[in-house]
Amino acid sequence: MLTINQIRENKNFVIERLKVKNFKADEIIGKILLLDSSRREIQTKTDSRQNEMNIISKEIGELMKYGKREEAEAARQKTYSLKEEIKVLSDKIIPIENELKNEIIKLPNLPHKSVPHGKSAEENVTVLQGGIMPEISDKALPHWDLIKKYDIIDFDLGIKLTGAGFPVYLGKGAKLQRALISFFLDEGVKAGYREVIPPIMVNEDSGFGTGQLPDKEGQMYHATLDNFYLIPTAEVPVTNIYRDVIMNAEVLPVKNIAYTPCFRREAGSWGAHVRGLNRLHQFDKVEIVQIAHPDFSYESLNDMVNHVESLVARLDLPYRIIRLCGGDMSFTSALTYDFEVWAAAQKRWLEVSSVSNFESFQANRLKCRFKEKGDKQTKLVHTLNGSALALPRIVAAILENNQTEEGIKVPKVLVPYTGFDMIN
Repeated sequence: MLTINQIRENKNFVIERLKVKNFKADEIIGKILLLDSSRREIQTKTDSRQNEMNIISKEIGELMKYGKREEAEAARQKTYSLKEEIKVLSDKIIPIENELKNEIIKLPNLPHKSVPHGKSAEENVTVLQGGIMPEISDKALPHWDLIKKYDIIDFDLGIKLTGAGFPVYLGKGAKLQRALISFFLDEGVKAGYREVIPPIMVNEDSGFGTGQLPDKEGQMYHATLDNFYLIPTAEVPVTNIYRDVIMNAEVLPVKNIAYTPCFRREAGSWGAHVRGLNRLHQFDKVEIVQIAHPDFSYESLNDMVNHVESLVARLDLPYRIIRLCGGDMSFTSALTYDFEVWAAAQKRWLEVSSVSNFESFQANRLKCRFKEKGDKQTKLVHTLNGSALALPRIVAAILENNQTEEGIKVPKVLVPYTGFDMIN
């Protein structure tokens, strides 16, 4: 979330930047500043009473030292009165602080200066395109037909076991999944990321820390008895490792990578455009997360983008990198690059990764800070994350782009992991 100092000291700037995300902040910020003014006024009175009480407490000691008991008792009565005043002020400030926080968390993150204006995905900007577009037969099948032909993924069985959007991977389909996960993890470790296996359920504090709560609770599966949430991405538990942590600047950036299943309700998003593997309730994903120094977080973002690009390129998938416009960005992001791969049979681009810098927005919620060497003051870190990669649409593109009359060719880089070079 934004800090109160950001809002107080840069009111007009915050309002203007949030317009890039098509968010009208005037009314909320006006309320925030009124609440902040009331809070600071009460805090000033509280501090004054506390300072007066401290002075009197010292005087009582001196009076007792010289046997002036009556004067000491009168002074002590004064401290009782001041304590009562402080309690009354404290009782006033708590609800104001709670209301202030509730208003601040309504504000999305400020977009980076490079974020283009726009209201929807149609106004995103393609910054790079790579790979060779595949040539396939006019009789080529979309992946939802290929998986039936080769018996590698069973949606009907998933419906029997759970419901729509929970596929069962079989035989070579299961091995292809495992191969992709291992490949992504191995490449991440080679790039300096530490592998983590986190829980796939988190508490409310973790959901709040990374911005899923209270913004996206309707998209998360909720275990109500224990008040835990199934994770929508490994970003949530991995980033929360650093909640309430003060780090030394010398260790930054910290780089972690994690494979987890991910769970999303995707309410109201079903239709022809999300058929087959294009949108699921449960899917596998490898996530990269960095905790970075604010001065170098955009270098970290470029590093992450380059890493994801290397993965799709080594899988021989045509791809493009897109900078999201303000209207298509998430609530928490300052700058996001999406990766899309070409699915030849569907003749469409499929999003397979989002790589984002959240700057200090998540860090303020997480209370994740760092110290420079020799400096007692703490500062907020910057947090970043990216899919490296999400599997379902990668699998869809691999199946569609590599289909032949003999079967589906497995990308060369995956053969050491699968143990076979053809699905047939």
